[in-house]
Amino acid sequence: MNTQQVLDIGTGALVMCAKVAGPFLVVVLAIGIVIGLLQSVTQLQEPTLTFVPKLVGAAVVIAVSGNWMLASLVSYGHDLIARVPQLLKG
Repeated sequence: MNTQQVLDIGTGALVMCAKVAGPFLVVVLAIGIVIGLLQSVTQLQEPTLTFVPKLVGAAVVIAVSGNWMLASLVSYGHDLIARVPQLLKG
């Protein structure tokens, strides 16, 4: 296994992590901004107010795109396992 193959595997893993984590991060960020804006407008500074909407948003993301996320991770795992003989040959 040479340096380029290691870099390809690492880059692919980082891209896969970004793809899977992206929907969660976008939804939670959007909910956090909206709740923060509402808190600043109403001057209601309750730290636990943002927890439940973010939890619901994350659950919705899992319900909507969980199948795609799991399929992407399984596909990436299969591709890595399929590359093992090629990587061991050098």
